[in-house]
Amino acid sequence: MVGDEETITAVLNRLRRAQGQLTGVISMIEQGRDCKDVVTQLAAVSKALDRAGFKIVASGLRECMTGAEGREPLSEAELEKLFLALA
Repeated sequence: MVGDEETITAVLNRLRRAQGQLTGVISMIEQGRDCKDVVTQLAAVSKALDRAGFKIVASGLRECMTGAEGREPLSEAELEKLFLALA
């Protein structure tokens, strides 16, 4: 992944939080918990994943555009596709 150590740490923390929330959602479903509670927690998982994705795209945008580290730069269409994949 592209980014500085602080960004990578932030992304990993968000993903770990989402992983824990998802484990909780699975347990809630297995326990037969109320639909409203399950959906609320599932929305939290989704939001955590979205934030991690946005952070990755935002931090890597410069490298993607310039082709840093010997990689080919992404085209405008490829960059747009990355953003839309998170929509």
